[in-house]
Amino acid sequence: MPGWSRPRPARSHPFRRAGVVALSKMVAGGLCLWGLIRLLCSLLIPALFLSGILCVCLVVLLWGIRLWIQQRRNQLISAGKDGKRPLLVAFFHPYCNAGGGGERVLWCAIRTLQKKYRNITCVVYTGDRDATAEEIVEGAFRRFNIKLTHPVKFVFLENRYLVEASLYPHFTLLGQSLGSVFLGWEALLKCVPDIYIDSMGYAFTLPLFKYLGGCCVGCYVHYPTISTDMLSVVRNQDTRFNNAAFITNSPLFSKFKLAYYYFFALMYGLVGSCSDVIMVNSSWTLNHILSLWRAGACTSVVYPPCDVQTFLDIPLEEEKSTTEYSIVSVSQFRPEKDHPLQIRAFAKLLKEKRLGQQPSLKLILIGGCRNQQDEERVKNLKRLCEDLGVSENVTFRINVPFEELKRHLAEATIGLHTMWNEHFGIGVVECMAAGTVILAHNSGGPKLDIVVPYEGCITGFLAENEDNYADMMAYILTLSPEKRLEIRENARRSVHRFSDQHFEETFLLSVEPLFK
Repeated sequence: MPGWSRPRPARSHPFRRAGVVALSKMVAGGLCLWGLIRLLCSLLIPALFLSGILCVCLVVLLWGIRLWIQQRRNQLISAGKDGKRPLLVAFFHPYCNAGGGGERVLWCAIRTLQKKYRNITCVVYTGDRDATAEEIVEGAFRRFNIKLTHPVKFVFLENRYLVEASLYPHFTLLGQSLGSVFLGWEALLKCVPDIYIDSMGYAFTLPLFKYLGGCCVGCYVHYPTISTDMLSVVRNQDTRFNNAAFITNSPLFSKFKLAYYYFFALMYGLVGSCSDVIMVNSSWTLNHILSLWRAGACTSVVYPPCDVQTFLDIPLEEEKSTTEYSIVSVSQFRPEKDHPLQIRAFAKLLKEKRLGQQPSLKLILIGGCRNQQDEERVKNLKRLCEDLGVSENVTFRINVPFEELKRHLAEATIGLHTMWNEHFGIGVVECMAAGTVILAHNSGGPKLDIVVPYEGCITGFLAENEDNYADMMAYILTLSPEKRLEIRENARRSVHRFSDQHFEETFLLSVEPLFK
């Protein structure tokens, strides 16, 4: 028809078209999201159900193991002469035949319990299979002058290598702690006690004996496995025996190790808080355990027993003219004791001839070797002496009898101690009681508890590095005999608070809740 045109289809507005597309995408996205949520729910609910079943099975399994272990205890322990089953008190001390301060605590604790409680049997879990029970007890008497009133039962463990540091060149703290769990399991299977006391610092065994063994558990902490000071060392990238140079030189490695330390500190706090009774050996250890374990209600300071009376029996007289001064160190040959610092400071003292024409000097290193690693460490120390040219002036005395130890301390002028953050320092106390002028590290137990003024009078000296030690040794040796005698007398009067008697009183008071 003329003039007529076909109508054009209406065009949609571009914004409207975009809105439709967006809306369709939102609908499609919403459907996809809803589908994803449904998929997750379909997976999560069975996963939660399965996890619940596994948890129930685990609880039933652990409860069954606990009942089985308690039945073993009843089967293995026979009644005493009076018809009553004796109370088994077990100490976990894999290195009980060593000659350190921790072993002195062990034997004094056993002697104390034997004198207090009649119907008990003391058990020691040990890995010292190279010695008999009689030899171990005789060694305790020979080294520490401790004689037990009743026999002790020894449970010899075959897997002590699991807690050897040499087995774990990396992640040593974690490796030794997990190894102690397996070693503790072996101990628990061989003897199930009524009361379990970790006397060597293996805190990861505490929940094992408490929750599977059904024991009352306690611990005596000589040194926290990890401390806030160790975290600070890694955070500040300081090089020490437990923080290698390749880690301190790498920010990435330092951050990784710091994260590892924080994780381990968390686990350490959890297992430590399982303990019913916590005893620590010094104010320094107390501060760290309180911050890590957060169990202040059951934590107390029990100073370790030092045989001060035996050393106090050594006559204290004014020094006479002599041709030689001796400087004595008493500590186990472990890396943290820092014997190289003693040798280097002593070599510096000799090299600079600080004493002029005064009598010659001799350094005597007395200590115990626990294993092959300690023996190798002594060989390295002897090589260091050769390198520094002081071999003729340094003497090593390993695992010496108690009488020889007394003789060396009685003849010494200076008692030397160099461990950074020493948890307590039994060797420091013994040196002071024997009448030496003590020179200890300016940290830890010596700084907070031992080498402190007594009745306003000086009891000894503190140092921190090689130069400090060399300077302070020179200063002590230049004092008049009368002044040194005054310091020695003050030190002797101050050590009575570390006696065996004081330990027995505070130890019995602390463990009393375990016997109720």
